[in-house]
Amino acid sequence: MRDVLFLGPPGVGKSFLVQALGYEAIKQGYVVLYRSIFDVVRDFLQDEALSGQERVLNRYLKPDLLIVDDMGMKHLPKQSGEYLFEIIMRRYETRSTIMTSNRPLEDWGKLIGDIPSATAILDRFLHHAELISITGRSYRLQRPGTTPTQAEDEAPGEPPPPRPETSKPAKAPSGSEQRKIKQTSQNQSD
Repeated sequence: MRDVLFLGPPGVGKSFLVQALGYEAIKQGYVVLYRSIFDVVRDFLQDEALSGQERVLNRYLKPDLLIVDDMGMKHLPKQSGEYLFEIIMRRYETRSTIMTSNRPLEDWGKLIGDIPSATAILDRFLHHAELISITGRSYRLQRPGTTPTQAEDEAPGEPPPPRPETSKPAKAPSGSEQRKIKQTSQNQSD
């Protein structure tokens, strides 16, 4: 049983990757539960009011793979650290857990609002975990038609180049224009 923590800025594909891993695990016959950290906290808060905390906890302990997404998007309500600690502690060395976060580990105490709980969570979770850091710029901020490399080459805050007008119908390039286009694209690929 291995745990994994994906760290990186928003928009680099962390959620996409963990969902793909979860899907593959399901295809192989494993039981998977995917929840955002906000859903986890909401589940515990709602069922705590109904005295159903043990039932909710069992829901998070049963799956072969638990995926907790979006750790660090915003500060969590009080007792969140206790809920997350209980889940991590009881799954420790028995079941696999994958988490994603866009915040560095040293910020988790502030996010949870409980530094001792954050320390205990990270101590157990990271003991056998693979830490995967993803860097780069958000794919969501790319203009349509650009590649990730083109988007990275553009300076932040720089306005995108003007788009050609689309009100006029495009005409097919002539033979000499086609040769120029082909020659230009070959020169750029060299």
